[in-house]
Amino acid sequence: MRSRRHAWLQHAVLIPAAALFAFPFYWLAVMATSRTSDIFSSPPRLVPGGEIVSNIERLTGSVDFLGAFANSVVVSVTATLLTVTIAALSGFVFAMYRFPGRDPLFAVLLVTMTLPTGVMLVPTFQIYADLGWLNTYLPLIVPGAASAFGIFWMRQAAREAVQYEVMEAARVDGAGFLRVFWHVALPALRPAVAGFTVFQFMWNWNEYLWPMLVLNDQEKYTLPVALQQLNGSHGTSDYPVVMAATLLATIPLIVLFLFFRRQVMSSATAGAVKG
Repeated sequence: MRSRRHAWLQHAVLIPAAALFAFPFYWLAVMATSRTSDIFSSPPRLVPGGEIVSNIERLTGSVDFLGAFANSVVVSVTATLLTVTIAALSGFVFAMYRFPGRDPLFAVLLVTMTLPTGVMLVPTFQIYADLGWLNTYLPLIVPGAASAFGIFWMRQAAREAVQYEVMEAARVDGAGFLRVFWHVALPALRPAVAGFTVFQFMWNWNEYLWPMLVLNDQEKYTLPVALQQLNGSHGTSDYPVVMAATLLATIPLIVLFLFFRRQVMSSATAGAVKG
């Protein structure tokens, strides 16, 4: 009886909380399917309208939405795969192998996480200008390939999930480093890898400042930079079009989260369950 009452209490708290957090996305959908007059009406309109097709047509006529969407897919997928691979390999090594300078090197890695982004913008921009990488996607992919946060994430996950005895048994059987990583470590790290993949893809997908600085060809714009062109001067933005663009840009993130939701939740609750 007590457990049933506890379950009802949990639902009574979680359902309103879920509705509260879901409301901004619902309101985004309402504005994306409405007209400007509906958005500023009083009282506000709370049901979706029928202007989504018209708003999308005006969107594609204002900016190269499909081209920017494709550019963001290429950049985000490539950067995410590279970053997750390096983070998983590095975190596994830091957690399970002993080598000279391991702890000082990891300490330096953690210190880099404390550096403000603004401090590194100018020297980083100058480096890529000297390399001739401006107006290419290399500055959007290469700098984040070695993510200090990702390596820290994977190291902590490997220390908890990877069994040293199983790894040693595989090495005794003749397995090399990559085979041990692929068959022993990676299955144990799957929830952590999924969680970091979602986080990193969202970061790359939503990145605005750095692409805006290094890209000057509109055909190469990623989605956040391209959508910035929808903002008119003196507050003259076409809000239904902006909201329609935002809604379409959010869909890939929702699909990605739904695809990895079990692994992400498992990764998020692993520490609490372990404790």
